[in-house]
Amino acid sequence: MKWKQGLACLLAAGMMAVAAGCGGSGGSGSKTIAFVSHDTVDKDFTGALRKGVEAQGQALGFEVETTNANMDANAQIDQMNEVIVKKPAAIVLLPVEANALTPAVEKANKEGIPVLVTNRDIAGGQTAQVHSDEQQAGRLQGEFMAKHLPQGAKIVYFMGDSTQAAARVRWEGFKAACLDKRPDIELLAMADAAWSRTEAMKYMKLWMHLFPQIDAIVSGNDEMAIGGMLAMKEEGRFNSNVLVGGVDAGDEAVKYVASGDMSQTIKQDADNTAKTILDIVQQMVQGGQVTVDEKVPFIEITKDNVAQFLK
Repeated sequence: MKWKQGLACLLAAGMMAVAAGCGGSGGSGSKTIAFVSHDTVDKDFTGALRKGVEAQGQALGFEVETTNANMDANAQIDQMNEVIVKKPAAIVLLPVEANALTPAVEKANKEGIPVLVTNRDIAGGQTAQVHSDEQQAGRLQGEFMAKHLPQGAKIVYFMGDSTQAAARVRWEGFKAACLDKRPDIELLAMADAAWSRTEAMKYMKLWMHLFPQIDAIVSGNDEMAIGGMLAMKEEGRFNSNVLVGGVDAGDEAVKYVASGDMSQTIKQDADNTAKTILDIVQQMVQGGQVTVDEKVPFIEITKDNVAQFLK
């Protein structure tokens, strides 16, 4: 009978070990959150998001460790592999590229480390996701332009990197809310300016030679909007009747809205995004991977409310 009792004890101990190994955090009690970022972590929305995750994470007793891939997918894959070895409580991933980072996410899944993807898409693996409602950003731009542009207005549009869903969806939201509802508004030209101020300036300088009338610059982000506006200023083609709309609500853009140079910018709510991320991370640390997809609303900034956003 003693050997039977011993076997039962061994089986029970083994079951307890397996249960412990299948715990939700995968971090073996770790209190570290890995913030694996695609780009410069102190710039615009990404920087504000990192600071928000750090602050709210620390308030919950976590330490947030950040890596920055500088838009290099291979570097980010290496960073993910290094992070996985450390077994953090959770990974918050801002992927450089959806397909390239999927195997790293799947590896984290196998190790039992919860993964949350934000800011950009991922092509596979088990993840929670927190994104801004990109279509809403474009829709807010479209509604503003449809309301304020004169009859027969002529506009140009700068899309961000067209390989990214956010750029395409913002355009679709704008088109549905403005061009589809105001067929009198003419889209003169549209370009993929890769989120870049410099690229937008190049395109605008060309367009100004082609088009004698440009009534509005609509852009998937502030950098491109500002680039187009500055190019028009250099040529003496800019005045208060030209409407300029962007997305991001960086400090520079908010100041341009306050001065009247920009008509509108759309703010990604970094604070609310960070709070949503930490709420889900806390759930996953306690109970394992979830696959929710939360959408965080954008905030429209115009001359009517810009004072509250000035720093």
